Amino acid sequence: MGWTISHGTPTGGPTHRSYNGVERVAQGLAHALTTHDWALLWPVFARRSGDPFEISPDGARTIAALLTRAADSGLMTPDTAQAARELATAATRAADARHLWTWS
Repeated sequence: MGWTISHGTPTGGPTHRSYNGVERVAQGLAHALTTHDWALLWPVFARRSGDPFEISPDGARTIAALLTRAADSGLMTPDTAQAARELATAATRAADARHLWTWS
């Protein structure tokens, strides 16, 4: 079980992330970001039920910037930083295409 996240492949197709993997990224983000920045991401990473949701293109661009900042901070493990970068890339693809970034 896990999340299907849009725009996760170079062709814009979905990618899959386990719930536990996303939770590990969230834990890394909480340590790498300021309280204010983490509060902006919390609504995305606090979802544990797998209920589908969508993020606007502008919201996806903001999230991508925060994910990249955290990944580049040096405060995340290499694995969680790489996962954050991959999510940032997916969010950027959605924003650049002016599509909703969807998680289901």
